Order: sequence, then structure tokens, then C-alpha cells
Amino acid sequence: MGFGKYSVFFLLSMIKFLFAPFGGPAAGLTFFETYFSCVAGALLSATIFYFMSEFFLKRAHDKRLLLAMDAKSKGIELPYKNKFTKTNKFVVKMKMKLGIYGVAMYAPLFLSIPIGTIITAKFYGKEKRTYPIIIAGVFVNGLITCGIAYFAGSLF
Repeated sequence: MGFGKYSVFFLLSMIKFLFAPFGGPAAGLTFFETYFSCVAGALLSATIFYFMSEFFLKRAHDKRLLLAMDAKSKGIELPYKNKFTKTNKFVVKMKMKLGIYGVAMYAPLFLSIPIGTIITAKFYGKEKRTYPIIIAGVFVNGLITCGIAYFAGSLF
């Protein structure tokens, strides 16, 4: 098959893994071609963002500090940002309810690989089992989404 088709699914899976396999039947790829190209892209993205998450979190923190210091030096008072927003409360509630397995397996799937992996690393980055759970989640969720895509594709 064409290398271009594989690379499209590879690159799409690096960002939004949940929807990437659904184009496989329309592109004329087999189940395994779609599965392996999507899983390979998701694995690469998850690995990059998991191990670079500390850098991204530190960078965001430093950027907020720089903005606050710049505003303070100019005499501008920054508006207070509430830390207990509905979204933050929801994320913490899901963390408490799902635990490490639920967050590590499903946050990268439903949010996106980069954001979900960074959130998982932020909550559970110190635990040794976090990265293997993310990898297992990519394989299992890839199998499920590709299965749904090809089952739904055979119906139409």
C-alpha cells in the first residue's frame, strides 16, 4: 500500500487518537494496517509528551510568573483567576473516582494524546507504572476503536 496513507493515520493518531481509525476503511486499508499505523503514531506521541511533560509544565509555570512580574513592574494588577473552577473540580473528581488506571488509559484517548498524557504525568508521573499503563491503554483502545471502525464500515 501507499506510504502516504500510513503516514496520514500515523500523524492524525499523534494528535487525536480516538477518531483516526475511522478513516481506515474509507482509505482502503486493512484492519491491521490501520491499527498498526494508528498505534505507532499514538505511541510516539505518548512517549514524547510523557517524558517532556515536566518541561511543558515548568515552561507554563515560568510563563505565568514572568507575566505576573512584568505586570507588577508596570503597575498593572492582574485579575485574580479562580483555581477552583468547574473544570478543575471535574478533573480532580475524575482522578479520585477513576484512579491511576482510568486516568492513564482514558485521558489520552478522550482528550487527546498530548493533553491526556501531560495530565496523567502531572497527576501520576512519579509512579513507575504510569507509562506502561498509558502504553497498554494505547494498544487496547486502538484495538477497540479500530474494531468499531471496521465493524461500522462493514455495515454500510
